[in-house]
Amino acid sequence: MFCAISGATPEEPVVSKRSGLLFEKRLVEKHIAEWDAVMLSNYALEQQLHTARQELSHALYQHDAACRVIARLKKERDEARALLAQADRQIPMLPSNLAASNASTMSNGKRDLERDDELPPPSKRIRQGITPEIIKELTDCNAMLSSQRKRRQISPTLAPVEALERYTQLSSHPLHKTNKPGILCADIHPSKGLISTGGADANAVVFDRSAGQIISTLSGHTKRVTSVKFVARDDLLLTGSADKTVRIWQANEDGAYNCRHVLKDHIAEVHAVTVHATNNYFVTASMDKTWCFYDLSSGLCLTQVNDPGIEDGYTSAAFHPDGLILGTGTTESLVRIWDVKTQANVAKFDGHSGAVTDISFSENGYFLATAGYDGVKLWDLRKLKNFRTFTPYDSNTPTNSVQFDYSGSYLAIAGSDIRVYQVASVKQEWNSIKTFLDLSGTGKASCVRFGPDATYLAVGTGDRNLRIFGSPDAASEAL
Repeated sequence: MFCAISGATPEEPVVSKRSGLLFEKRLVEKHIAEWDAVMLSNYALEQQLHTARQELSHALYQHDAACRVIARLKKERDEARALLAQADRQIPMLPSNLAASNASTMSNGKRDLERDDELPPPSKRIRQGITPEIIKELTDCNAMLSSQRKRRQISPTLAPVEALERYTQLSSHPLHKTNKPGILCADIHPSKGLISTGGADANAVVFDRSAGQIISTLSGHTKRVTSVKFVARDDLLLTGSADKTVRIWQANEDGAYNCRHVLKDHIAEVHAVTVHATNNYFVTASMDKTWCFYDLSSGLCLTQVNDPGIEDGYTSAAFHPDGLILGTGTTESLVRIWDVKTQANVAKFDGHSGAVTDISFSENGYFLATAGYDGVKLWDLRKLKNFRTFTPYDSNTPTNSVQFDYSGSYLAIAGSDIRVYQVASVKQEWNSIKTFLDLSGTGKASCVRFGPDATYLAVGTGDRNLRIFGSPDAASEAL
């Protein structure tokens, strides 16, 4: 008889009731002791593993919680910085606190820009976006203006072609400083006899044409003023500058203009400011390759559009009369058409050489005129194509300005002289009505604007003078 484990004769045999095999009792007890030791060791290891898992889970939870707290604090910090930046731009400069504000932020008419370094860059500022409510407002305005256009008749007081043929220079007004001469931009108030000009001397001037005197000189920009635009309501004026800022000015009771907001959303020269037909919003375009859509009342930038396809900056911009389309011109000779609601680039016009210096939509809603170094091009927005080109000057003389009058009956362009054309259809010839020589001696007419009903033209030139062209009869009546 042998042990089933060792194969030897057992000294103290035992028999398994289950298997019926014979074993050495000593060996069975030894195996049982070893099994118990293994089980105890496994149990101890499982306990240690469980404890380690609990400790690791707790550590991971603490790490996750810490990361969440850090992320929340960073978000709150960034939001606080953005709000501080917006507050810095949006605190109105009311007459009651204007003196105190100027004392702390202005020195010899120039704003202290040292604090700008402490603000987050524009690309990291929080933007509200163009909300559905704003889109509805823009859409309703578009529908109203479109329906009115279909019923609109040309004003009986519109100056006829025969009157424009007789226009001559009526007056010349030195509005800007002599040490930095040059009027770069101009605008005419739609319902008042006011003309605003922006100059190379970093000032904007509001001029009363009927009285023949300066109403207010707007100092605050530190570099040349590149764009001025009246708002039809609330006696507001917008100015854009090469100092990268846009300012909102409001007239007080005595006619002087005070700065309400200084907007610092661009990081390069601002070249264009255009007001929406609602008079509640406006757009600025800059050499930083972005355009901004603003709420006028608060001065808040609702959205800043940066198209990766833009290689160079914007040099001009204008709203379509109905307000749902924005046109921009660039230094790379392109005209881009944008859907304001979606901020999508919906069309591109090429063909210019050099920068697109100015843009004007006709009130008929169909025509777009663009000025560049190679002259003026006319575009049919229905077919998205160029149907006529004017090349009035040589290749070394850019066309600086172009504008349709409010009725859409006339087109004026400015370069080395000022020319007025009669608007016709796509197929008909656009006849030249009158050419006004540049009387500044600089060979540069930088901007031209039609007065109400085309009763006069306001021209800014390379010297510091604003020139008024109109009917000699009007000059006689004024005398």
